[in-house]
Amino acid sequence: MAAPLTPAHAADLPGETRTLPAPQAEGSTRLDRPWKVVVWDDPINLMSYVAYVFQRLFGFSAEVANRKMREVHEEGSSVVATEARERAEFFVSRLHAYGLQATLEKVES
Repeated sequence: MAAPLTPAHAADLPGETRTLPAPQAEGSTRLDRPWKVVVWDDPINLMSYVAYVFQRLFGFSAEVANRKMREVHEEGSSVVATEARERAEFFVSRLHAYGLQATLEKVES
């Protein structure tokens, strides 16, 4: 005689469904957590070019773009955006395409 059906096997019968718990994302891998886009100083790009890229890519005013550019130049880096991971990765990729050094950093909670 066959063993009785347990709840785990009951869902294997035609017409039966089983509800599984939703997967839990770990805090360190969640995509909706904010990420910082950091631009780093380099000895190659002109300051005016860096400000131009900031205006073009992020839509900064000339004043904001120049302030961020000066921060990169004087402090060594500047956080130019804080976004969801996918959008932040897009910005880093675009900054690389413009020839700027940029990285992604998790925002600490």
